[in-house]
Amino acid sequence: MSAVIAAPLVLGVALPSSLFGSAPTDRNWRAEAHAIRIVDGETIGLGERIVRLDGVAAPARGEACRAPTGETFDCGGASAAALTRLVAGRPVACRIVGQDGFGRGLGQCDAGGADLNQALVSGGFAIATGSALRGQESVARQAALGLWANGVGAPAAWRARN
Repeated sequence: MSAVIAAPLVLGVALPSSLFGSAPTDRNWRAEAHAIRIVDGETIGLGERIVRLDGVAAPARGEACRAPTGETFDCGGASAAALTRLVAGRPVACRIVGQDGFGRGLGQCDAGGADLNQALVSGGFAIATGSALRGQESVARQAALGLWANGVGAPAAWRARN
């Protein structure tokens, strides 16, 4: 009977905690410029690690937006291009604050002192998913910055915020 009780305790201690879906244990991730890849407007590859920017949501690559001229363009690609410009060949450091449903680290990231999460929202290339960046989103929307410049041609989820 004692083996029945001891076995789960031993397994709980002996198995790696990542098998149980816990957040990454290393809280500060960093990569030099040559090891960085922009996955999309809210996701960065830091070497072998993938980080999704915490508190922001950018359109998916291939999501169509309509410019004031009536032309359509890839607004997700525009968000990814904005993130690429922000990183601009500089090292990126992220403080991991949790993980998303896919096991990627959720991070507050900066490149050369520029807060990437905040810069994407304040530039109009991502929306705030939490209250921390809502003020910057409001300013970008009112100033018609980034994808907000497209008004009714902006992504549907963005238009719903008006």
